[in-house]
Amino acid sequence: MAVDVAADASTTVVEMTVHGQWSPELGRQVDATLRECLAGPVSVVIVDLHGVGDLHGVSRPFWVTAARTAQLGPRPARLALCLPTSTMLDYRLRHGDRPPALVFATMQLARQSLAADLPRGFRMQARLRPHPISVVAARDLVVRACDRWQLRHLQDDATLIVSELASNAVQHAGTDLVVTVVRTGPDLLLAVRDSDTRYPRLREPTAGESAAEVLHERGRGLQLVHAVAPIWGAMPARGGKVVWATVSPDS
Repeated sequence: MAVDVAADASTTVVEMTVHGQWSPELGRQVDATLRECLAGPVSVVIVDLHGVGDLHGVSRPFWVTAARTAQLGPRPARLALCLPTSTMLDYRLRHGDRPPALVFATMQLARQSLAADLPRGFRMQARLRPHPISVVAARDLVVRACDRWQLRHLQDDATLIVSELASNAVQHAGTDLVVTVVRTGPDLLLAVRDSDTRYPRLREPTAGESAAEVLHERGRGLQLVHAVAPIWGAMPARGGKVVWATVSPDS
């Protein structure tokens, strides 16, 4: 049994691949993974069920509940399921009393259909080299986004956060990075994708070491991101990871 996840560069679209014979244990793994995804800035979750054994379609109630939970959560998201059309699960999902909104035969069909629904006017993105000057470019991208979307009141916090996220990618990943800024209502989503699978970690002060000394060790550090952003986190991406944070008027 396995549940694998990969996010896009902004973490607004997540693809989940599920393998194994359907069982309560596999359902618990999927549920835990879905909850982790939906805690972040996810708009769409596409679940590939081609590798799941479910001869009689007994997992249908689970997926109906999952789709409803995603849709009614504090950050509403759409759940798309992909599986062969010849299976009993596909039949039960499509013809039940309360089918999930989105069922597709292939991942490609799901991607194409959902791409048309994603907002395009409120996203700015830049691909940058692993060089210190890229931190300045990331800040400039945020400044332009705040100016374009009339969110200048978020600019100071947003540029501070993106500086730290981009600096981490340059210093520790050493790979090309993609910086994405997305407007989500009154908030800003900031995301930095790199090609290093290692996640950043907050470091607590050791014995005799103050919090200020920890911050000084790496500039203002992830401790500052943790303090300024209402929520932040990291998710796997193909061949790397995405680290993201939100900036809110209320933070």
